[in-house]
Amino acid sequence: MWSPLLLALMVVPLLVGCASVPSMDAAVRVPPPPPVIQFGVDTFAFPNESRTKNRGKPDLYANYCFLMARAVTQFHRFARFDPTGPKLSPEEYETRVAMVVSHAPWQDPLPLDDRVVFPGYASLYALSRDEEHAVKAGLGSPVWTWFHWTNWRVVFPVPGAQQEQVARETLAELQAGRPVQFLVTNFPTWELNHTVLAYDYRIGDNGGVVEFVVYDPNDPYVPGIISFDRADRRFIATHLFDTTEGAIRAFRMYYQPLL
Repeated sequence: MWSPLLLALMVVPLLVGCASVPSMDAAVRVPPPPPVIQFGVDTFAFPNESRTKNRGKPDLYANYCFLMARAVTQFHRFARFDPTGPKLSPEEYETRVAMVVSHAPWQDPLPLDDRVVFPGYASLYALSRDEEHAVKAGLGSPVWTWFHWTNWRVVFPVPGAQQEQVARETLAELQAGRPVQFLVTNFPTWELNHTVLAYDYRIGDNGGVVEFVVYDPNDPYVPGIISFDRADRRFIATHLFDTTEGAIRAFRMYYQPLL
């Protein structure tokens, strides 16, 4: 018998906001809008590093994927860049990064005048390239992201209806100009228990597949692709860094206080 926790993990996402989410048929007929963010501009210049591929590396920056994907949304909503302003010290940039990520990622975007300003840089990519140490320090520790209660969803099977709901909600969010953070897994294979940020999508020629374009914190150089097969009602890791192509499960993260 399924536990109450399992039922809650499956049912609550189906109930949240479902009345306002259009059908898949309606969603795929809407022409895709411009990408919500620009890859290589609004994303980080450094990667979340793999422990297994960087054994013995000093200052290894590993296990930060949840924090980095979430921070891209936070910078999108709560920061602005002023390339004409005078550059600050690394300590000042660290403080300002910490101010940005102190905002909950589901909060409404701040007016431009109320956002945290980063003078001397035109983008998050440029800032994180030149001030990598300060940005990493400002992002803080990833420890609490490891214990987020919804992470336990990866160990349970989920019905196709729930996965279709995730796809529908993601299309609606992207059409409204909001990026969507995914928790993705192919558990029980110990290859992919990870997070990425969807910021764009494409519809296949026959409308049977939706390709979500994602920022993968493990790969700051090339966008990833996660596809949704409408017939099978499942997600597929089409192109994710160091991941075998195949069926996965995807869940939304950090879009409500408990989700």
